[in-house]
Amino acid sequence: LADDERTPGVFGLDTWLSVTNFFDRDPILSRGGEFEEFQGDSSEIVVDEALAFMRQQVQAGQPFFTVIWYGSPHSPYMASDEDTQSFSDLNPASAKHYGELVAMDRSLGTLRAGLRELGIAGNTLLWFNSDNGGLPRIQPETVGGLRDFKNSVYEGGLRVPAVIEWPAGIETARVTAFPAGTVDIFPTLAAVAGLPESVLLQPQDGMSLVPLFARELKQRPTPLGFRHRGRAAWIDNDYKLLTQDVSGGEYELYNLAEDQRESSDLAAGQPEVLHRLRDAFEQWNRSVERSVAGEDYPEGRVTDAITERRNWPDLDIYRPWFEEWKERPEFKPYLK
Repeated sequence: LADDERTPGVFGLDTWLSVTNFFDRDPILSRGGEFEEFQGDSSEIVVDEALAFMRQQVQAGQPFFTVIWYGSPHSPYMASDEDTQSFSDLNPASAKHYGELVAMDRSLGTLRAGLRELGIAGNTLLWFNSDNGGLPRIQPETVGGLRDFKNSVYEGGLRVPAVIEWPAGIETARVTAFPAGTVDIFPTLAAVAGLPESVLLQPQDGMSLVPLFARELKQRPTPLGFRHRGRAAWIDNDYKLLTQDVSGGEYELYNLAEDQRESSDLAAGQPEVLHRLRDAFEQWNRSVERSVAGEDYPEGRVTDAITERRNWPDLDIYRPWFEEWKERPEFKPYLK
């Protein structure tokens, strides 16, 4: 709703189609604060809407930045019979999970075809990646043999697919093993847009990947840090440090170049590497805590009045819709 203090518009987006919750087939979405009901697969809906926005920008001779957050694949798994027909030998949840991916794949084809139709595919940077690792209890498994799943700091929870397409900036297609993360998206796009480094509030965890577009890079100069529900990981090129308890748990050490499945803990055998990564991680973690406290802000404190996490079922402005939503699969688990 427009009265929600956390709409995409509050965070700087000029045009938005969004929702408070996960969404799937035949979703309810908010267009700039007004709810609309849509028919069809959500992946195709959001791509069609994104292309409509891009078309307006192209016709107006204006550049654009567009973000598409897919609702799929996510529970409750909902896919058309047509999209699940190739997975009849799987259990129902797995069949619908992969059916959602069929629709997503089709929507990506629509997106790329739309960019070509608009005549801008050559100089449009298209960046696609997942937000977290795969899910358990889905067959065939979804993490490529890596250890663990979503919500874990093992590779099965962190390592995700990513594809960057930009014909004007990436002349030769290739696969790279260079370690990168979503923290690199903003620095990279800022560099592509020619923005000064001053737009990047410091400290900055990410780096611009533009040099990687032109040639293979051997070493990442800044490690990648992850924190999630008291767990943490620190990836410094080949080596990875992790702990299940940042407040005082034991550390594990793995060489990802030789052991992507993280089956051999090297902590006891390589104490020098362990201590080097641990010291660097703890310094970074203290920096993150300072950032959480708002010390990175020019004022030295959090100036936004909204500082605590609040979920939509707790907000009175959505209460008038609860009766209507409570039987919808995507809302039902939260409105018991």
